[in-house]
Amino acid sequence: MTYEPAVRGDDARRTELAGFLRSRRERITPEQVGLPRGRRRRTPGLRREEVAQLSAVGVTWYTWLEQARPIQVSPQVLDAVARTLLLDPGERDHLFALAGVADPAPGTECPTVSAELRLLLEELEPIPACMQNSRYDILAYNRTYARLLCDLDAVPPEDRNCLWLAFTNEEWRSSLAQREETVRQMAGKFRAAMAGHLAEPAWKTLVGRLEKASPEFRELWDRHEVVAATGARSKHFVNALVGPLHLSHTSLWLGPSAGPRLVTYVPVDDESRAGVEKLHALVTEGA
Repeated sequence: MTYEPAVRGDDARRTELAGFLRSRRERITPEQVGLPRGRRRRTPGLRREEVAQLSAVGVTWYTWLEQARPIQVSPQVLDAVARTLLLDPGERDHLFALAGVADPAPGTECPTVSAELRLLLEELEPIPACMQNSRYDILAYNRTYARLLCDLDAVPPEDRNCLWLAFTNEEWRSSLAQREETVRQMAGKFRAAMAGHLAEPAWKTLVGRLEKASPEFRELWDRHEVVAATGARSKHFVNALVGPLHLSHTSLWLGPSAGPRLVTYVPVDDESRAGVEKLHALVTEGA
């Protein structure tokens, strides 16, 4: 009997948290987070799967959260959800209070990939550029990047992840001039980054998907190799539209390492610069 009030209190807190998340999700328009509205949208605001994708968490896990199920909630995942839902400081405090966990960054503003960052991506053209997080999810990109490695617009939003594409998308794989070394390093960097996210559903879900879809990934993952993150480095691509490109890859983190980073690909030589300009011209024709 002495435990009943605590149980009822936990149930009430989870129910309140679920209702708060639904209300915040329903007020965000797809345009606010850079998603197309589409013709068949019936859900007010964002869909659950869209919040999950933008927050880099599993769809099932986020659905259970909105269903008030008794699941484990980490501060890092709540931080990502708060940013996706564009919570102001007061709403963010309320979210963490309802979840019963400490805010890892109290007072932090919670923008997702903002309109200003999307404008920056456009202004960087013809340089290919995108926004990623530490899990290799592609959060936003400009038109040149959209055709650098594959037709990214044709890829379902839930599959727009560099690691997933490097092991499962044939067009992306064929664009990597040094594919075997590239995917080996990507797997090692992902394993190193995952050390800080071992309990988070989205990371485990991605690994599970890759192990089922790619024998090559399974073999690399079983090696337990770890590769440290590096700064600017040179990359070679074979673009389907313009041929070989030699580009300098640079990542600029825009916040905590779990948040977004700006990734740019600057031509190293005149031939690559001409190729990038040609690619940009091809993808913007008629725009």
